[in-house]
This record gives sequence, C-alpha cells and structure tokens, in this order.
Amino acid sequence: MDPLLLLKACFLLVPAFLLGCLLFSRWRWRARLPAALVLGGVLAFSVAGLLPGAMDYLVSFSIMAIIYSILSLGLNAQWGYNGHLNFGVAGFFAVGAFTMALFVTTPPSGLMAAYAHQWFGLDAPYLVGMAAAGVMAGVVAWLIAQPILHLRADFLAIATLGIAEIIRLVFQNERWLANGPQPMSGIPQPLSCVFDSAGCGWLPDALHSALSIMQPRDYGYLYLVIVTLALALVYVVLEAMVRSPWGRALRAVRDEEDSAAMSGKHVKSLRVQSFVLGAVVIGVAGALYAPYMVTIDYSHFKPLFATFLVWVMLMLGGSGNNKGAILGAFVIWAVWSGTGFVTDYLQVALQGIAPDVASRMSFLRWAFVGLLLALIVLYRPQGILPEKKRVSRFLDGEPED
Repeated sequence: MDPLLLLKACFLLVPAFLLGCLLFSRWRWRARLPAALVLGGVLAFSVAGLLPGAMDYLVSFSIMAIIYSILSLGLNAQWGYNGHLNFGVAGFFAVGAFTMALFVTTPPSGLMAAYAHQWFGLDAPYLVGMAAAGVMAGVVAWLIAQPILHLRADFLAIATLGIAEIIRLVFQNERWLANGPQPMSGIPQPLSCVFDSAGCGWLPDALHSALSIMQPRDYGYLYLVIVTLALALVYVVLEAMVRSPWGRALRAVRDEEDSAAMSGKHVKSLRVQSFVLGAVVIGVAGALYAPYMVTIDYSHFKPLFATFLVWVMLMLGGSGNNKGAILGAFVIWAVWSGTGFVTDYLQVALQGIAPDVASRMSFLRWAFVGLLLALIVLYRPQGILPEKKRVSRFLDGEPED
C-alpha cells in the first residue's frame, strides 16, 4: 500500500476505533478494546483499500457529522435531560464560533485594517480559544436563563428563537465586533504547522517525519482526529453526568417538577444548570466549526441550518439518549448530503427544460427533511434509540469494570 494511503488509513482508524467502543459499550473493557480495535482496523483499511478515491469526501463528511453530533448532544443536555424547548441553538453556536475566531486570530493590521474590523485578537492557542468559546456560550446562556426559563413549551421556544436571531443580527450589523456583514477570515487551524517548512517544534522528530509526506490538502485527516477526540470527551462527560444523582435529578424535574420540588430538589437551579451545560457543549461545537471553515460570517448561523436540522437529528436518534443523538446526527447529515447530489443532478437536468423549476431545486432538500421529520413524529416519536429510564449501572446490576 502507498505510504500516504497507509498514513491516511491510520488517521481513519481513530474514529473507527471510537465507533467500535461505542457499539460495544455494554462489554467489559478487556473485551471491548480489542473488539473495537479489530472493527476499527477492518473499517479503516477496507475504506483505504476499496475506496481510496472517496476517502477525502468521507473525511469531510465525517468532520461535519461529528460537529453536528456535538450540537445534538448539547441540545440533548437541554431538551433530553431537562425538557427545555430551545429553538436558539444557532445563537450559542454563533457565540462559540465567533469567540474562537476572536481569541485565536490577530487584529487586522496595515492596509487590511481599513477593511476588516474585530473587537480584539489575542492570537491565543487553540485549546484556549475552545475553552473561551464554551465559557462564553455558558455565560450568555446563564444571562438568558434568568428572565426566560420560567416559560414553558412553545413560549420558551419562541423566546429562544428570538434571542438567537438577535445574536445573529448583532454579529451581522456590529462591524466593530467581528467584521459585521463581511466574512471574518484567516482563522488559524490547529496543527497546521505540520505543513510549514519550519514544522512544529514541539512534535517528536519521528512523528514529524511520518507526517511530512502529507500535503496541505490532507489537513482534513488531522482535523478528523481532533473533532473525534472532542466528541469522545463530550460524550464521556455527558454520560457520566446523566448517570449521576445530579443527572437523575434533572430527569425528575423534567418528568414531574412538583414532585421533585417536594423531594427537596432546587428546581430553578437545576433547570438553569441544564440550560448552561447544553449551551457550553454547543459553544464547543462552534469552536470546532470555525477553524474548519477558516472563514465565517453571520449567514452560517441561520435557524434552518443550525437549529432545525439539529432538532431533526435529535428526534430521529432519540432524545434523552446520547448514543441516539450521535446516530441521528450521522443519519440526517447523510440524508442532507445525499439530497444535495440529487438536487444538483435535477437542477442540471431541468435547466434547459424548465429553468424556473431548476432554480428552485435547492428547496427540495428542506422539503425532504421536513417530510422525514413528519414521519418521525408519526411513526417513531421515541427515536431510533429510545431513552433508557434506568441509567444507573448499580441499579441495573452490572458488574464494575
């Protein structure tokens, strides 16, 4: 096998291995790790051997699906754990993305200073930018929670949708903040120093030598590992939380608020904590999205693309189930990507016959996703992987690993 192709397969092994760990999560660790490693190796090297031309597309598809998986997990922490009907996912997504961009970039200088504006630029490390994005999204969520979390159901949905639009319009119109209506570009990517002539000084020489055969166009493979590890960390933290007494208290407040209050639970505090936790996770997703896109602007955070699609993912996968949130994200992103090919083909085919119809073909994707949502609500409202009512391993009688 070509050395570059072999290296790419090794990068694909990381998400494939973690997928195996997720699939075999009911097994003991001593059996789970070898089984996941075998499954990951088979998947990664099969793709490299049988579909080498499709690897780049699969990597870009997986990166976006993983980012949406984190968005879905954040929404699950709000809706699935505590019943918050949050239609403002796009707002926290935008806060995370723009915070990351402001922290890791430098202020425009020279001739560009007259055309590009931003509030500040700290040229901070990537991990600092990600932490800042999560914290800022959490702070915004805490401030929003104070006046609106007493609302329920459709009133809360309307309020959060309006707040998300306010956030998006602030980034659109306030030029001093993040270049206003113009794109904010030049967002640095982590580990991109691998492709510089000077290289990454902190990398071991053996690793740097192995990575030197990669070209800048192969950066997606590096970023796939980064977003996969971020997804694994978010999943493990949320699973630990939902299985803890705190997580069970959140579900008690969701299901029967009055009974939880009579049992001594601080209902308002728990509702705020759940809302902030979900916002922090959504902000982390925004922090992963901004460097991957390199250039962002307000149009990336419209409600249809960054809220509606996430809700469909969570409902299909199964709200209240973290595995379901991830599964739903991958399935819906596959549907969204697949319908893109279909609409592009129909647009070209109908261009000479019915140009007016061809120009509207892009809306067919939303029609298909809307139809899919209707079918989910009618025939599988609990999702593919329904919520488990008993989440404590102690109560289930499972042996400790």
